[in-house]
Amino acid sequence: MLTVSRNGRQIEEENWDQRLGFLMHDVSRLRRVVFDNLMKPLGVTRSQWWVLAYLSRHDGMAQSDLANMLELGKAALGGIIDRLEVSGFIIRNPDPVDRRIKRVFLTSLGKQTIKEMRGMSHEMSEDILLGLDNEERILLAAMLNKVKHNLLSIKGRSSE
Repeated sequence: MLTVSRNGRQIEEENWDQRLGFLMHDVSRLRRVVFDNLMKPLGVTRSQWWVLAYLSRHDGMAQSDLANMLELGKAALGGIIDRLEVSGFIIRNPDPVDRRIKRVFLTSLGKQTIKEMRGMSHEMSEDILLGLDNEERILLAAMLNKVKHNLLSIKGRSSE
C-alpha cells in the first residue's frame, strides 16, 4: 500500500497502479482527440496522419514494410494509402528492381502537410505542457520513455 500526501494529510492509495493506467490511457486518448480536431482543417484523418508522419521519416519505403512497421494489415493500409493517393498526399511507384513491390512517396502536398502538422503539433504540445518548466518536461519525457521501454520488453517476452 502506497501512502500519499494530499493537502498535508496522509492517505493510503490501494489502487494507485490502476489509477495510473487509467490516467495514462485518458491522457493518450485526450491527446489523440485534440490532435484529430487540429488536423480536420487539413483534411487528414488520424490513420492518415499516422501514415504521413511515418513516411516523413521513411519516405519511399515499400508498402508491405510500412504495413509491418505500423502493425497494420496490408489490406487496411492499402485503403489508407488509396485515400492518401486520391487526395494527392502520396504517390506509389513500382520498385526499380522488383516491380511487384510498390514504394510509397510523399508528394509536395504531402510534405507541405507534414510541415503544417508539425507546427500545429508543436503548438499543441506547448499548450499541453503549460505550467511545466523545461526540467519537468525533460523528466516527463524520460519517465515516459522508460515506461515505453518496459512495455516493449514485456511485449517482446510475450511474443516469444
